[in-house]
Amino acid sequence: MASLNVYSVLVVLFLTCGAVMATKENDQIIKENNCETKMGFPCVLEAFTSIFETGSISNKCCGELFVLGKFCHSALVKRTLENPLFKYVSPATIIAQSIQTWSNCLALIDSPSPSA
Repeated sequence: MASLNVYSVLVVLFLTCGAVMATKENDQIIKENNCETKMGFPCVLEAFTSIFETGSISNKCCGELFVLGKFCHSALVKRTLENPLFKYVSPATIIAQSIQTWSNCLALIDSPSPSA
């Protein structure tokens, strides 16, 4: 349960405090596209965990990630990496995991659902 609290704090930082340290380009993309309002908190937590830790993302949250859009997804990940709390993570690894999460969700959304 303590790890959930840690993730919650990190997600809140991901959504709020990172704005102060964001590059103008990422900050502008995020503001212009209302990126921070397009996903519910539980899905933000799932996406964050699948990118920054080891976890999976549900079909429901993949749908929300898809609505968020690749442009917002990339800008939010890059802004998070600018936060000093993440100075010890490998940006290349995180970006690769971010692309993998996006690709996995895209495959889920594009795959036909079984007939009833």
